[in-house]
Parts: sequence; structure tokens; C-alpha cells
Amino acid sequence: MIQEEKDKESINAQVENPENEKKDDKQEIVSEANGQEGKGEDQQIDALKNEVADQKDKYLRLYSEFENFRRRTAKEKMELTKTANEDVLASLLPVLDDFERAQKSIEEIKEAAPVKEGINLIYNKLFRTLEAKGLKPMESVGLEFNPELHEAITQVPAPSDELKGKVVTEVEKGYYLHDKVIRFAKVIIGS
Repeated sequence: MIQEEKDKESINAQVENPENEKKDDKQEIVSEANGQEGKGEDQQIDALKNEVADQKDKYLRLYSEFENFRRRTAKEKMELTKTANEDVLASLLPVLDDFERAQKSIEEIKEAAPVKEGINLIYNKLFRTLEAKGLKPMESVGLEFNPELHEAITQVPAPSDELKGKVVTEVEKGYYLHDKVIRFAKVIIGS
């Protein structure tokens, strides 16, 4: 009964004030539109979330690539500074060879003791200076022939069976700059 009275009052109100009915219709239309917009907003939110995730992924990949680039260039820079003097040292190696030849030829002369001593002093000073820059002579005699370290000039009959396939004589020394070969040893191999 209470419900019936409310319905009668609403009917009377609509008859007396038809604009209220229009307002109610507008509210229903707006609420329906909001419901559809809510669904559209959810889709927009999902799309934005996906876009943010894609951008975050791109950012992380770019950051990783940059870090790899930075590490690689730092490593290359270290290696470059380590071997920057390679050309200079390689050009001084023939001078070092000449000193060694001069030492060998002077050893045969007995009267030139002061000259021997002077050449030995200069040779030792030059060799120590180059050694301080990372130059190391290569030991080859008696070792297996290694094409990554040696340059074979010729083969001779091996004086013993132990020297077959090994370096018998070193014609020109090979050198390392740190761990990199800057000149291959010129050797004679026993066959």
C-alpha cells in the first residue's frame, strides 16, 4: 500500500511537472553513455598500459645496448693504449738486431775491449727501455714449429731425431708486445 501511494505521487508529479520526466530520461541516457565510456576507458587504460610496457622494454634494451657499447669501447681503449707504441717499437727492432750483430762481431776482436763495453752498455739500455714498454723476446730454438709464432725460411736435415719438426736455428728473433706478436721469428726447421 505504501508502494501504491508512492506510484500515485510520482504519476501526479509527472502530470504536474513533465520536465522532471525529461530530466530522468536524460539521466538514464547519460548513465548509459558513461557505462559505455567506462568500457572504452578500460580499453584505453589497457592500451596505455601496453604502450608503457613497450616503452619500458625499449628503454631497457637501449640502456643495455649502451652499457655494452660503453664496456666494449673502454676495453678497446685499454687495448689501444697498451699497443699504441707498436709501430715505434717495431721500427726500433732492426736497430736492436744491428746491436746484437755488432756484439757478436766485436766478441771476436780482442783489442777492442772499450768498444765492446760501450756497445754492450748502449744495447742493454735500449733493450731495458723497450722491455719496460712491454717488449719481450721470443724463445724459439728447440721448440716445435708454430706458424702463429714462426716464419720458416728453410728446412735442413735435423742433427738429431729430437729436433725433427722443431726449430733448429733462429735467424731473426721474434718479439711480443705484451702478449701480441709484433714480429714473427725467422727460423730454420729440422726435417
